[in-house]
Amino acid sequence: MKRSKRIIALLCSTLLVAGLFAGCGGSKDKDAKKPANTQEEAPKGGKELVVWSYLTDPEVAALKPVADAWAKKTGNTVKVQADKGDFQAFLQAANSSKGPDVMFGVPHDNLGTYKKAGLLAEVTDLDKSKYPENAVKAVSYGDKAYAIPVAVESIALFYNTDKVKEAPKTVDDLIADAKKVGFKCDINNMYYSFPFYASDGGYIFKDNNGTLDPNDLGFNKPEGIKGWQLIQDMTQKYKFMTPDIKGDIAMGEFQNGKTGLYISGPWDVEGLKKANVKFAVAPMPTMNGKPLPTFVGVQAGFVTARSKNQTEAMDLLKYLAENAEEPVLLNVGHRIPALNSVADKVKKSDPITAAFIEQVDNGIPMPNIPEVMSMWKINDSLNLLTSGKVSAKDYGAKAENDVKSAIAQQK
Repeated sequence: MKRSKRIIALLCSTLLVAGLFAGCGGSKDKDAKKPANTQEEAPKGGKELVVWSYLTDPEVAALKPVADAWAKKTGNTVKVQADKGDFQAFLQAANSSKGPDVMFGVPHDNLGTYKKAGLLAEVTDLDKSKYPENAVKAVSYGDKAYAIPVAVESIALFYNTDKVKEAPKTVDDLIADAKKVGFKCDINNMYYSFPFYASDGGYIFKDNNGTLDPNDLGFNKPEGIKGWQLIQDMTQKYKFMTPDIKGDIAMGEFQNGKTGLYISGPWDVEGLKKANVKFAVAPMPTMNGKPLPTFVGVQAGFVTARSKNQTEAMDLLKYLAENAEEPVLLNVGHRIPALNSVADKVKKSDPITAAFIEQVDNGIPMPNIPEVMSMWKINDSLNLLTSGKVSAKDYGAKAENDVKSAIAQQK
């Protein structure tokens, strides 16, 4: 599924959960600090645990034998279920006896909603050296981790190797190549336009040593306005794409060989291979000596703070995170492993995945606070910028006001 479609689903589900917190029994973060499994503790056996997963059905089927192996090893039983419900359904279930012990494969930008509801058990002994720094940041608040990274994703630069012999190294190179071979992307979607917005330091929420401040927005700051200008230049100055461009059209033109450059994620790789497109993937080019940052997404696993089996659930989560990456997420889901040890093996044999992994290191984790949902309000108006109806400066002010209003409506 393409990221833009996931974003729409997130927006819809957010409307459902907006009024729920008042009914969550006044849960505080202290609920999330229940004792987690430590090295001295061991599962006692005889417990029945439930895992809900947002992964695809084939991935969930492949996950079951991994969970069964843990169950056999520990003397417990495990039920693994695909979770097709919305986030409101999970919040309601988690505050009752019907909730799971473990959630596995959840997009990390939902963690802020769950943390606010007091539903995340702290992972007290996460070995951060096993994962990319951005993956650890994505599941952390301050210096505390509340989930374990499972898989990572980001967008990068696709190029047609018949048209472009070497991937552009800088934004100037990208523009020069695009003038010759064409370039399109889903420019009216903030997920895809973010690297241009952030090209000169533009930010969404100010990052204060690992804590994101929803009251400090960067849309109307000088560096943000420079980013808006670069986005507008793509359609108005260079005319690489029309202001009404859609993601499917951009993908189709790259697949058909009409354009030589395209920005997307791993989800497009298999389709392009099946269409016999001669392409490669490279990290995003640099500007002023720094790589263009992209949003980094993490599929994460966490223990529900309401679980009555905290010790066993944390042990199971860690087992799944250590043992499910290659057989489930890589081989079945074609996802990028979060474990450095697995990712390092993949990089040696798969240059396309290696490019995405490098971009993950160059990126910025998708904001993991509840206010991230308000950020997507920008998608409603980006066409004003790309069509040239407003200046970059005026759009910066509009974007800031729109997101502030959306945040206020969440409260």
